[in-house]
Amino acid sequence: MLTVRGLSAGYGHGDVLRGIDADVAPGEIVAVLGRNGSGRSTLAKAILGMLAWRGEVKWRGQGLQGLRTFEIARLGIGYVPETRDVFGGLTVAQNLALGMQPARSGVSVASRWRVEDVYQLFPALHLRRQVDAAFLSGGEQQMLALGRCLMGAPAMVVVDEPTEGLAPALVQQVAHCLDLLRRQGVAVLLMEQKMAIALALADRVLVMGHGTIVFGGTAQQLRDRGDVVREWLQV
Repeated sequence: MLTVRGLSAGYGHGDVLRGIDADVAPGEIVAVLGRNGSGRSTLAKAILGMLAWRGEVKWRGQGLQGLRTFEIARLGIGYVPETRDVFGGLTVAQNLALGMQPARSGVSVASRWRVEDVYQLFPALHLRRQVDAAFLSGGEQQMLALGRCLMGAPAMVVVDEPTEGLAPALVQQVAHCLDLLRRQGVAVLLMEQKMAIALALADRVLVMGHGTIVFGGTAQQLRDRGDVVREWLQV
């Protein structure tokens, strides 16, 4: 579904990513782990066309080079940024409405999300549906960002640090959401710093260090590689 080959990208004259290879298949969660500064968020932004890159990124066989972010989103790739980026001045319900997209080719009616579906997944949003999004807690804003993304019926979701700063109960809700997407056949590329969460969810794990992939394998294979964990993940 998503194929990345030899991807290099950065800011200004310096590369943050150097020769990244990655794949994400339908109904698969691929977690990208690494310390702060390893390049996880840069990888997400490059895939979504938010910065210039070199190499090859293909979505369902179509190259994404030169496409703008909204054009990539219309192809079926959703994005939940680390900053959440909800729209203050608009209510929860209005934020969700902004996530709706016109029907796309290949998207069945059954796979589309309704506002009621999001409220069922995140009941707190239903209770706060008429509240200005600027006044939501961090956890509520994270749920809203996820819900707004789902309203576009994405075939793949790129999620950047969704559990950062959340209470354990909210972390479980986010994890449930990502697992539900996997069971629906949606591909998930999860940028995550917390190893325990990533290993509990992911089908495969990529570990980044200094802008490159230093390990790729299953969650169990990473657990068995104490050397990789110590060198690239532990603080």
